[in-house]
Amino acid sequence: MTIRYDDKVAIVTGAGGGLGRCHALELAKRGAKVVVNDLGGSVSGEGANSSASLAVVAEIEAMGGEAMAHGANVADLSQVEDMVAQTMARWGRIDILVNNAGILRDKSFSKGTVDDFRLVADVHLMGTVHCTKACWDIMKAQEYGRIVVTSSSSGLYGNFGQSNYGAAKMAVVGMMNTLAQEGAKYNVKINALAPTAGTRMTEGLIDDKAFALLTPETVTPAVLFLVSDEAPTRAILAAGAGAFAVAKIVETEGMWLPEAEQTPEGIAANWSQISEGGERALQAGFEQSIKMIGQAAAGLGLDMSQ
Repeated sequence: MTIRYDDKVAIVTGAGGGLGRCHALELAKRGAKVVVNDLGGSVSGEGANSSASLAVVAEIEAMGGEAMAHGANVADLSQVEDMVAQTMARWGRIDILVNNAGILRDKSFSKGTVDDFRLVADVHLMGTVHCTKACWDIMKAQEYGRIVVTSSSSGLYGNFGQSNYGAAKMAVVGMMNTLAQEGAKYNVKINALAPTAGTRMTEGLIDDKAFALLTPETVTPAVLFLVSDEAPTRAILAAGAGAFAVAKIVETEGMWLPEAEQTPEGIAANWSQISEGGERALQAGFEQSIKMIGQAAAGLGLDMSQ
């Protein structure tokens, strides 16, 4: 079955180039009406220029699709709200939101400034919050929504010189985990993309041969799947060079310690059992509480059913 988005309206942020442009073009090829959002700034977040987003709109229109450009800075809620209002005025619905906009201010934690950290967090985290918030109630009311947040291996696993970027990229996963629960009964699904792509944000950081493999076109199929009718929810889908994998946050089974051993020394003595074995992905925060209460009850010989 071919996945299509006929009669669907999609907003793609940071869509003037790189991954965002590829996402927007492929959504349009499969029938979506697309809002091409791009501030048109530099990789480090400076300046603004509408030419890139207008060029993508022209590409979509040349293939017979429908699109509009909007230059909202995602870090500014009022600009995002204007983008959503214009989208609703033109097409009357918003079905798909791809949070892709981002900047880099790569420096070691010692050399980076707090202002750099705040700016990166404002774009990646708060930009995602602003766009998702502006679309959320619309999607709930129409009982249909597909949202992608863009995470990164830098957030999931760490990357030297990217503490600001990594922090923001992990934060959007935490947001996704909760919104997947809140959106479930309204058919609003939200997932995370962890892409590896050769774009202007990674140029110079990756070997030329590897860079040639990491095209945006090899990542976009992951987005197309995550915003489809039959998409999962709360998945972290890694993609790059045509390879795909799911990242999972897991927790060990752990163990209960008797009161006398509930000390740092007790933890140290039992560290191997606490830190290894029984890893599983929990589906909600309360599952951790239930597990630990159960272990404590078993250790104390308590019957929690009464």
